[in-house]
Amino acid sequence: MFKHVLIPTDGSALSTQALDRALDFAAEVKAEVTILAVIEPMQVFTINPTGMDIAYAEYERYSNEEADAILAAGEAAATKRGLSCETAKMLSVDPAGCIVKTADKHGCDVIAMASHGRSGFKAFMLGSVTMKVLAGSKIPVLVYR
Repeated sequence: MFKHVLIPTDGSALSTQALDRALDFAAEVKAEVTILAVIEPMQVFTINPTGMDIAYAEYERYSNEEADAILAAGEAAATKRGLSCETAKMLSVDPAGCIVKTADKHGCDVIAMASHGRSGFKAFMLGSVTMKVLAGSKIPVLVYR
């Protein structure tokens, strides 16, 4: 049924558990996978931007190293299961939109991701990335809790 699974991950414990379960699912249905890490740019509002270029550079370096490590671990886990795996790293202020666009760009027919379980006022005001992906995706979204 599914031929290509997009698995967005942020390296958190819940996201890593969802990655493992999604890789098991992909192996079961014999689908290829694309693992995605979305880096949100550092956004600082300050009256005095002196020295911020150093903070931005350090944040960018750290974020890229972290994303590379997350993707390498995901790719190794996929390879261990015998899956065809591609990785993608994107920079975006809109992770949900980036996930939906990446699924379309790579021809994915399902997105498998973790739910971070926001509830109450915080979910109402901010929404979660997962909720936004569910609202914006034209393909099925498999949510792991």
